[in-house]
Order: sequence, then structure tokens, then C-alpha cells
Amino acid sequence: MHPLVYGIPNCDTVKKARTWLAEHGWTAAFHDFKKQGVPAAELDHWLDQLGWETVLNRKGTTWRKLDAPVQTSVTDKQSAKLVMLAHASTIKRPVIVWPSGQVTVGFDPEKWPTP
Repeated sequence: MHPLVYGIPNCDTVKKARTWLAEHGWTAAFHDFKKQGVPAAELDHWLDQLGWETVLNRKGTTWRKLDAPVQTSVTDKQSAKLVMLAHASTIKRPVIVWPSGQVTVGFDPEKWPTP
């Protein structure tokens, strides 16, 4: 089994994560949000495991460009999910689903398992 990396291919953090994984013996599959969309069932799983506050990227350009009413409407898992499905770039990247089923977001090799 291999980790599955979700993200956007031109994102610097996703590139860094994919490079790190390859350098450390992982053969990772890649799911491109821009081409393949955000899988709603997987998003539910990530939100259940990590919480919407962790998965939602409020520091990125996409979030900052959203209208204030849209931003203030995000108050719970369901409202966050709607925004993330409509605007994939509001999901913190990369999301990695490890062979164990563990889910991580962002580039944090110290918390990642070894192959």
C-alpha cells in the first residue's frame, strides 16, 4: 500500500512533500484537486479525523479573496465543508492518507510514518 497525496501540483508545499516522500522510500499516488475535484466522502473522513479548523486553510490567498459573508458563514464542519468543496484551494495542503488510514495535513515529516 502507498500513501495518497491530495493537493494541487503547482503548490510549493505539495511539491516539497512529494519530493520528501520519494527521497524517503515512499511511492505515493497523487490526487489533483484541480483536475479530479475534491472527493466529498474523503473530505468528510478528513474532517472527522482532524477537525474542520485543521483542514481549512484560512491563511491562503483563496480564503482571503472570499467575500466576508462567505468567510463569516464558516462556523462548523458542515459550513466549512461547503466552502472547501466549492473552493478546493481552501483545503490545507497536502492532505496525505497513509496506508495505516492516518490522515495528515501540511508538510510535517516529523509526524509522518516511515516506510
